[in-house]
Amino acid sequence: MVQGSTLGGGLVERPRRIRDGQELCAQHDRNITGRVASVNLERQSRPDEPSDDNYASMIQFPAFNWTKPNQAFHRVTKRHRKLLKTNAAIRTLSNSSSSSETTPKSWQHFYHMQKTRHQLIKEVCAKYRSNISRTITPHQVSRIYVEDRHKLLYCEVPKAGCSNWKRVLMVLAGVASTTHKINHDTVHYGNHLTRLDSLDQDAVSERLRSYTKVLFIREPMERLVSAFRDKFESPNSYYHPVFGKPIISKYRVNASKSALRTGSGVTFQEFIRYLLDVHRPIGMDIHWEPVSQLCSPCLLDYDYIGKFETIEEEANFLLQRVGAPKNLTFPTFKDRNPEAARTTTHITQRYFTQLSASDRQRVYDFYYMDYLMFNYSKPFHDVY
Repeated sequence: MVQGSTLGGGLVERPRRIRDGQELCAQHDRNITGRVASVNLERQSRPDEPSDDNYASMIQFPAFNWTKPNQAFHRVTKRHRKLLKTNAAIRTLSNSSSSSETTPKSWQHFYHMQKTRHQLIKEVCAKYRSNISRTITPHQVSRIYVEDRHKLLYCEVPKAGCSNWKRVLMVLAGVASTTHKINHDTVHYGNHLTRLDSLDQDAVSERLRSYTKVLFIREPMERLVSAFRDKFESPNSYYHPVFGKPIISKYRVNASKSALRTGSGVTFQEFIRYLLDVHRPIGMDIHWEPVSQLCSPCLLDYDYIGKFETIEEEANFLLQRVGAPKNLTFPTFKDRNPEAARTTTHITQRYFTQLSASDRQRVYDFYYMDYLMFNYSKPFHDVY
């Protein structure tokens, strides 16, 4: 673990590239009006192993063509499920790696694991989104952070290690001397990192073509419960009034005046009712948006796909690969609600026992593409 001086001596002032007041890893702005023109992307075939002059080739810039995200992407029907599960290539890849994936022990193992993950995503995307657009919009790069020194692009997935990944990016960029002393507010409000959608179209196209693109994901139900515990069971000056009040107002019978005024005390059942409601009283949020929507893996050809379950080992392999300082390792501390236990499989199961079997199925359907695309096993025995 990196040790060093306090952050006060290690920070370097940077241009304020990110909107003031926005909570990174928190609030999702659905009304992005960034300066990036749509990018026309043609993907090259991927070599067996990563190389320094990576992978995607493009780039034409048609007139700016804003398209809203495809809200139907994660709506899974029985026909979709049958189509995907009967695909021989997908079934073979899924069976080959889910139960046997372990911490990478060598470079060879690491690259083999990456190749398997990429191949599965490619198969799922080809089967489910055969007519996928090749146009990249500002929305689709709005969650990607840029580190120019080591040529990294990182797509933030909240509740999958994004706070510590941002600390790492700050050290790599020279903004801080060590991850150990970067506090939560500096990570999320300090405006020390650049988002890809803040750059002009030429800068975006060059980085998408030549930089190493990184995505780390987490078991979807665990990520969901982790988000609920963090945002609704702990004091929160944003999520309680902005999300809690409309959730309680719509889904709680005979809600007290205090609950309606503060938005505190949302139950897990109420939260799930909100999540599954096609007429939500408040919109989607990046903390529980499916990764298949959030980071557009069918469109953006990520070079490294890591998993939260083995994040320390996989992140450190990646840091070695990109030439990070030898004393920089991925941090393991938990800075929000440090006294609370990390969300585990056991804790996740406990929350979901509060739901009916039909609601568990509906939540699984909501995240079905994430389960399939990233090769996670079914979370409950009674889902299909």
